[in-house]
Amino acid sequence: MSRQFHTTRWTIVVEAAKGDTPGARAALETLCAAYWYPLYAFARRRGRSRQEAQDLTQAFFADLIEKHTVEAADRERGRFRAFLLGAFRRFASRERDRERAQKRGGGQAVLRLDFEKGERRYALEPSHELTPERVFDRQWALTLLGRVIDTLRDEMAAARKGETFEALGEFLTGADNRPAYREVAERLAMTEGAVKVAVHRLRGRYREILRAAIADTVETADEVDGEIRELLGALRG
Repeated sequence: MSRQFHTTRWTIVVEAAKGDTPGARAALETLCAAYWYPLYAFARRRGRSRQEAQDLTQAFFADLIEKHTVEAADRERGRFRAFLLGAFRRFASRERDRERAQKRGGGQAVLRLDFEKGERRYALEPSHELTPERVFDRQWALTLLGRVIDTLRDEMAAARKGETFEALGEFLTGADNRPAYREVAERLAMTEGAVKVAVHRLRGRYREILRAAIADTVETADEVDGEIRELLGALRG
């Protein structure tokens, strides 16, 4: 990565918070829309009902976006993940009943959040006892990796290589059931060597997109590697 760290969405949010610029608001809305589900899962694991978690999550974003809560980020602002969870926990402690949460949300959808899809996703959570914090970190990691895969898929589709991506996508993970290079080569009418080269390039682009996605949620380049290690650790846990 270049020694000169590019301006990230989170950096824009932090620097422009007090000015309420359109760019900062748009950047914050983008980050929140991308990573709302880990907070919803956190609230559900903390014992909130489905409706309570929906109201609380929506009300939180109304407060965060409309009332400049991000100004209080201070030393937590280095990682958007840490700031978001900390702010949500403080907000939840002040919003003990659903009626007040609905009032704070104003009855309006600040972000278009697909809670039905979120609840279906939550139903697939492991039944073993993960703490709410571990659920949050795990879902943050899964959400981020899912966005990376979607970005890579879209890039390949735009380059008219959608079939290649679908054939090689399994090589991006450590899945034990991924096909042999020979099988993929036959499917794509390529040599086995060409498939290995294509997989190598795909993995390289995957890493680039992953680092860029993480860079959007931290403040400095030095934090990217540490965030990657923590998120991978959350998946293993």
